Amino acid sequence: MLLLAAILLPAVGGALLPALRLRTPRRRAVYVEAVTLLSSALVCAVLLWVPRGLVYWLIPDLWGGTPLALALDDRGALFAGLVALLWPLASLYGFAYLEGDAHWERFFAWYTVTYGVTLLVAFSANLLTLFVGYEFLTLSTLPLVAHKGDPASRRAGLAYAAWTFGGSALGLIALGFVIQFSPAGAAFTEGGILAAGTDPQLVGWLFLAAFLGFGVKAAVLPTSPWLPMVSVAPTPVTALLHAVAVVNTGAFAVQRLVFDVFGPDTVRGTLPHSIALGLACATVLAGSMLAVREQHLKRRLAWSTVSNLSYMLMGALLLTPAGLQGSQSHFLYHSFMKMTLFLCAGAILTGSGREYVQQLRGLARKMPFTCAVFTLAGCALVGIPPLCGFVSKWQLLTAAGAVGGWQGTLAIGTLIASAVLTAIYLMVPAVLCFFRPLTEDSDEPHDPDWRMKVPLILLSVLVVFSGISFQ
Repeated sequence: MLLLAAILLPAVGGALLPALRLRTPRRRAVYVEAVTLLSSALVCAVLLWVPRGLVYWLIPDLWGGTPLALALDDRGALFAGLVALLWPLASLYGFAYLEGDAHWERFFAWYTVTYGVTLLVAFSANLLTLFVGYEFLTLSTLPLVAHKGDPASRRAGLAYAAWTFGGSALGLIALGFVIQFSPAGAAFTEGGILAAGTDPQLVGWLFLAAFLGFGVKAAVLPTSPWLPMVSVAPTPVTALLHAVAVVNTGAFAVQRLVFDVFGPDTVRGTLPHSIALGLACATVLAGSMLAVREQHLKRRLAWSTVSNLSYMLMGALLLTPAGLQGSQSHFLYHSFMKMTLFLCAGAILTGSGREYVQQLRGLARKMPFTCAVFTLAGCALVGIPPLCGFVSKWQLLTAAGAVGGWQGTLAIGTLIASAVLTAIYLMVPAVLCFFRPLTEDSDEPHDPDWRMKVPLILLSVLVVFSGISFQ
């Protein structure tokens, strides 16, 4: 079965890496990239040949008549396709970034296993399977967050585990009630799966509990602080944590909750829905303001991620097809833009040793390629046309305008204010790079080698042409 094979190949391939005892770094890198590329090829086969909507049971009765099951639909296909596209690029970049690392094999073993776990989330047929994947994703990424083994990495790992497992408790409560009130073995269904006649007040508060529980990985307030903390991890980890795997799992889960579990008609007009939308808008603004204040480059990008994840949540919580389209567009395009920015930050760190915004003065004279790519991705995230960030933000803005009322007005005001703040926290580093005198130090800054440049070039192409294609 292609769905299961796509999940198992990277999971088993990563787990076998230490046991193979490949003698040279080159052989290890070739093995990891081969497993990753074959996994991506399997995902492409899944997207082409697996019928939409058919449910494949792995364990027939895991809990209350609900199976552990896999299926493919349009939402899962978008997530899986995104992962299959970006994971090989992140792995290639990681070979250069972690060259000479004493625990290279351990890192890439967990890194590749996480690919398979992320696909389990994407191919989940119901909320129970998604929850299982959600938990395994925390377990597989925890060693990556704490990879360096220093006190800051251990603190980040503990914070990450505490927040995500704590959120899982709320998610588990909501999951139990969903299983009770939905038909046995119910798969994700457009419009919701809860049985008719379920108490609407109870459903509303269960929705809020599920939103907060699964939304922890999307760093919605008040759970946001863990995300900037994990920026101490190696850049290949933060790029995937902040752009593809973990945080997108939170946004993906909320989209599922709104449209495929509870249903827009069930939660519309309830107090819990208003609370959830208010939290999403507050997170957009808080993340942007904290990014402006933050001077450490990777943590600034982390707060930017906090803000942009709630763009996706806000779009889904507008409860309209147009809002969902904007949410899913930003789900895709934010991954392109934010991975590019994080990989540039890692290239700056390895090529110059600089970590803080004020240290970027004049860096474009020595690292023109990296600074140009960073500026391009920054312009896209601000929403400058014709780059891809403009497309998703325009879709969200028009969806909010169509909703109207206080909810639409709140969303529009949030989007405009955040766009201004985004321009400040991303264009300031770009201006420093190109228009300020170079800060002298003992190390000679230099652009990265081809293993870092190739992913950045391909990501830049995606940022530009995915926007142009929708104009």
